[in-house]
Amino acid sequence: MLSSLTFSPYLMLLLFSALLVVAKLKMDCLKSVAIHCNNITKSYGASEAKIQALRGIDLDVYYGELLILAGPSGCGKTSLISICAGLLDADEGECLILGQNLKKMTKNEQAHFRGSSIGFVFQAFNLIPSLNILENVALPLLINGTARSEALDRALAMLETVEIKNRADAFPPQLSGGQQQRAAIARALIHEPKIIFCDEPTSNLDHQTGTHVMQYLQNAAQKPNRAIIVVTHDPRIFSFADRIAYMDDGKIVNITEREEGVQ
Repeated sequence: MLSSLTFSPYLMLLLFSALLVVAKLKMDCLKSVAIHCNNITKSYGASEAKIQALRGIDLDVYYGELLILAGPSGCGKTSLISICAGLLDADEGECLILGQNLKKMTKNEQAHFRGSSIGFVFQAFNLIPSLNILENVALPLLINGTARSEALDRALAMLETVEIKNRADAFPPQLSGGQQQRAAIARALIHEPKIIFCDEPTSNLDHQTGTHVMQYLQNAAQKPNRAIIVVTHDPRIFSFADRIAYMDDGKIVNITEREEGVQ
C-alpha cells in the first residue's frame, strides 16, 4: 500500500528536482506573446537594384520584457519594427501585435490602433517646437479625445515621473538632449500603451544621460501587460535588456537572455 512506502532522502530530492523542472516548463508555456513575427521578408527596389532588407524573420516578444534589437547599421532593425508597428508592409510572412494583424486593417483602423496601443520614442525626439513640453506630452491624449484639462494634469504627473516637471512650460529648443528624450518617453507612456518602440533612443546622448533614459524605459517595461522593443547598436545599454536579439544581413542570428543578477 502507498501509505506503507518510505522515500529515501535521495529519492525525495529527485522528485523535488523533477517538480521544479515541470514548473519551469509550465511558466515558459504561460508566457504571453505581445508580438509574433513569422517568416517576415521585406525588400526595397526592383530588378538589379533590389535590396533584401529582411530575410525570413521569426521572433516573439513577450509582455513584461524589454527586448533589444541589436546589429550594425543597415541590418534591418528599423524595417522590422516599422512592420511590427504597421508603418510598413512586409512582402511575405505574418506579424501579429496584441493578437491583431495590422495588415488586414484599413488605414484608419491602423491609425486608431497605433494611437491607443503603441508608443514611439525616436532618436531625434520629434517634439513639436511650437508647443511647450507639457503640451507635447499631452498630445496623444488630446488626439484620442481626452479633455484638455485632464490631459494636461496627466501630462504633468508624467513629467514628474521622468523628473522634468519643472520644465513643463519650456519649449523643446530650451531643453538639453537628455531632457528632450525624457519628454519624448513621457509622451510615449502617457496613453498607457501596451507596446513601445524605441529607435536608437540613446544615440544622441552621452553615456550618463543615456543610462538614465534606459532606466526609465526599463521601469516602464516591468508592467505585465507591456512590452518594449529598443533598436540600437550601442552596446553600453545592453545590460538593460531582458533579451537581446542580434541581427545581421536581414536575419536574427542569435538571441541571448540577461543573466540573473546582471543590471
